[in-house]
Amino acid sequence: MADRVRFGVLGPVVAERDEGPLNPREPLHPSGSPDPEEPPARKVPLDLKGPRHRAVLARLIVARRRVVPVARLVADLWEEPPAGAVGALQTFVAALRRALEPDRPPRAPARLLVTDGPGYALRTAPDTVDAWRFETAVADAARLPPEEALDRLEQALAWWRGPAYAEFADEDWSRSERARLAELRLSAEEQRSGVRLALGRAAEAVPDLEAHVTGHPWREEAWRLLALALYRTGRQGDALAVLRRARTTLAEQLGVDPGPALRRLEADVLAQSPDLDTPGETAAAVTLWNRAAQAYDRAVAAGSRARLESTVGLLRGLALAGGGGLSAACEQRTAVVDAAEEQGDPVLTARIIGAYDIPAIWTRSDDPPAARRIVAAAERTLAALPPGPAHDADRCRLLATVALESRGTRSARGPRAAVEAETLARRLDDPALLAFALNGRFMQSCARAGLAARRDAIGEELVALSARHGLTNYEVLGRLVRMQARAALGDRAGARAHADAADRLGERNERPLVAVFTGWYHAMEAGDERAVRSAAGLLDGAGMPGLATGLLPLALLCLRLADRPGAALEAAGAMDPGADWGPYRPWARPFALLGEGRRTEARSALEGLSEPPADLFYEALCCLEAAVALELGDRAALERTRARLRPAAGELAGAGSGLVTLGPVDRWLAEITAALGEPAP
Repeated sequence: MADRVRFGVLGPVVAERDEGPLNPREPLHPSGSPDPEEPPARKVPLDLKGPRHRAVLARLIVARRRVVPVARLVADLWEEPPAGAVGALQTFVAALRRALEPDRPPRAPARLLVTDGPGYALRTAPDTVDAWRFETAVADAARLPPEEALDRLEQALAWWRGPAYAEFADEDWSRSERARLAELRLSAEEQRSGVRLALGRAAEAVPDLEAHVTGHPWREEAWRLLALALYRTGRQGDALAVLRRARTTLAEQLGVDPGPALRRLEADVLAQSPDLDTPGETAAAVTLWNRAAQAYDRAVAAGSRARLESTVGLLRGLALAGGGGLSAACEQRTAVVDAAEEQGDPVLTARIIGAYDIPAIWTRSDDPPAARRIVAAAERTLAALPPGPAHDADRCRLLATVALESRGTRSARGPRAAVEAETLARRLDDPALLAFALNGRFMQSCARAGLAARRDAIGEELVALSARHGLTNYEVLGRLVRMQARAALGDRAGARAHADAADRLGERNERPLVAVFTGWYHAMEAGDERAVRSAAGLLDGAGMPGLATGLLPLALLCLRLADRPGAALEAAGAMDPGADWGPYRPWARPFALLGEGRRTEARSALEGLSEPPADLFYEALCCLEAAVALELGDRAALERTRARLRPAAGELAGAGSGLVTLGPVDRWLAEITAALGEPAP
């Protein structure tokens, strides 16, 4: 009968004897279902006597059929063994033998709990201990097809009745085994969720994963699976929210940033990567796309104008998808414009250029050479358009394009084009045209400091106009513009409200790039390095090099100088010498030289700085210049930066970017004025 005794340690320690056909996969209690092909076995619970009897049995199961010396057992059972400890242990063993093998003849050697050399061992078969069977089942599931794997995992997880070796949680001898089994259980739960996702059963996986991350918030794989499950159920916004929650939880509880798998998933969600789709869904989508493309090829002649206009529509959709789609759209856009110009029809070219009305929030181009080519083509087309009001809408779109694509430069044409586009759009009373033109006005509102209120008014009109006319993409833009502007004006509550509204719109309308800007805003508001580094992960794969390049080191430098204009030397010492500063290298170089003690060269680098670009970092770069000037006592640079910053008095320096802040402009002006030896105004 010894081979019919089974042991359970996945919960309180128990033992049972089967008095029918043995089904080793059947659970010890009715928490799972037996194999329907085998007749049910009648299980008889065995009386294991008192807690020390159970402790002896549990200790031997932990040893996994190996001998445990009597001295070791005594030490494990009593903190201070009594004089008769060995005799008591022998009594416990004898009682256990009677319970495990009640039919064993007198003086016959025990078959299960055996004496071996200096101690005892439990020589039970591997499939008679639920923990051992659990290990085998989990390992088997990894090699099975998904449907079979799911069945095996469901069955194995049902064997758990509570924490392993539950009544011995405080014993040193059980601690490592309990931890090992707990980890295996958590991994199996995650494995089960992964199989559900592979089978296209994402919705079914979500509730268990929600409970899993709540109970075990340090498990990155659980967060990853939950976010992926939400994404595959069409809840992209919730997926991003979960990833942000994971980032915050890991930072607060463990002091670490998310690992590569979580960062990569966040980038893929933002990019709406097809790699995230369920394999069957991806195949179906590819099939539908291919069929539609083949039908289009048959119906629309190659080289036709209709194809060009359809291509622009496709690129527009790609750009709004963000990530790789945005990068691909930018790469192909100039080629489409070139093809349109080759047709020799300025009206067609105007429609092709103007159809790419993608709302833009960042005031630096992702591809400056391509932007210059688009501007040149738009200017040529404007000159070639037939005169008269019939083409004013095309003219308006071309002017708005010039204003948008001239962003971040000091071209005189950009501001003029923005004003002309807005004037035309208001006269035509076309809401979509006006929204496009206002985007151009916004892009041309960074030529100097102190223009946050002007940008706020543009954002306010965009929100109202878009809400009235269902222009969702421009309503998102308006919210982000106001988030930035209210931050610059010191209205934290207002900025936060617009960030939240933008997030809701982005989630509802699948605009993944929204979360990049709101995520950075929240990092700026948090004001600590960990938050900034976490926000930098949002840019992985986002397809916005004009924003991403150089941003992290710039943000960290600004953070170290926030409210501390005189801390240039300290900030210089904390700089990463290997960082890629991108377009901000001229402003970083004086700090790097200061950090190396090369003050004369730092002064030369400071003198060589030009006025910052006409973008949302204008005030921030002025403050960086001022910080070095304060350290070096450079009067010319101090006077120059004071003159540039004065129009922004009362604002927060750099906060209009929604990405960085160096504190109140008034503080910087006061420090500069004091360094110049002048009385405070």
